[in-house]
Amino acid sequence: MGDREDREFTLGLLRDLTGAAGVPGFEREARQVMERYLASLSEVSRDRLGSVIGRKAGMADRPRVMLAGHLDEVGFMVSLITDDGFVRFQALGGWWDQVLLAQRVVIKTRQGDVMGVIGSKPPHVLAPEDRKKMVEKKDMFIDVGASSKDEALAMGIRPGDPIVPYSEFTLLNNERLVLAKALDNRVGCALAVEVLRRLQDAEHPNTVYGVGTVQEEVGLRGAQTSAYAIEPDVGIALEVSIAGDVPGMKPEEAQSRLGKGPTVLLYDATLVPNVQLRDLVIDVAEAEGIPLQFDVMPGGGTDAGRIQFFGHGVASICIGVPTRYIHSHAGIMHLDDFEAAVRLVTALVRRLDADTVARLYE
Repeated sequence: MGDREDREFTLGLLRDLTGAAGVPGFEREARQVMERYLASLSEVSRDRLGSVIGRKAGMADRPRVMLAGHLDEVGFMVSLITDDGFVRFQALGGWWDQVLLAQRVVIKTRQGDVMGVIGSKPPHVLAPEDRKKMVEKKDMFIDVGASSKDEALAMGIRPGDPIVPYSEFTLLNNERLVLAKALDNRVGCALAVEVLRRLQDAEHPNTVYGVGTVQEEVGLRGAQTSAYAIEPDVGIALEVSIAGDVPGMKPEEAQSRLGKGPTVLLYDATLVPNVQLRDLVIDVAEAEGIPLQFDVMPGGGTDAGRIQFFGHGVASICIGVPTRYIHSHAGIMHLDDFEAAVRLVTALVRRLDADTVARLYE
């Protein structure tokens, strides 16, 4: 394919994946999109928790390389409906309360989608000292336009229904920048698909698995079950990384910048990556002329942290695409970083033969 065709494919893939609903435990819609893209590239299966697994055979059954992006996005669940018809909610994943007010959401019900907006007591009635305080999630509600509990129930809303952030996929005036919900982590899912696509006409000395895991945002759960299904020899979490190129951020808080290449995560709360695999990633990037960034994330974890625990242990690492405003209704990422990450992971997979993987464990 030419550059134009590759760009159109990438944009369509990102648009479809980010547009799909998929909060933790309710990833079906996002999974179906990923399955559709994987179907022509690999043998597709699922684990029993709901993760989708695309297997692409290479020149040997082993080593097995697991490329894991997680399907779920941060969202909410209906916890109760008030007598006045307002919806209270349980957060699914980590939310900063300050980004929630006045944001639109979609409640996925058995009768179809119900649009709502997150509200709270208006500032006009608050005491001056209370206006300075952040409103907490427990004091928020979702207004769906119902005047009673019965009216909300008639819309199809039930306790336990998933609630998804609403935000349209948009190219900014700088058309290398994408604005969308769920970039964390449909970016990783798109990377897995793109790498399998680039490997269609290329030899690789292993078997590659492109995986969309479930329930990452609530405990890295799908990474564990899908690793049991695959039995990987190498685990690579494909993720977003926190972009620190916004006002007020210090380098020691987040080092990655948009447009400067993918990020190798050197540490997070769940993983110290395999040092030989880290060095191999750096060597491959240098050989391919791909810029790399590095960061640490002590306040969070990735699927690589769970994949490493399979069996006797799996050499694992996390490679991310810098993204602004993750865990909000809309993030921003750079298409050049995405393309560089695809090139890096594709080249890395082609280097992972049996001897190279054995050396990761020396």
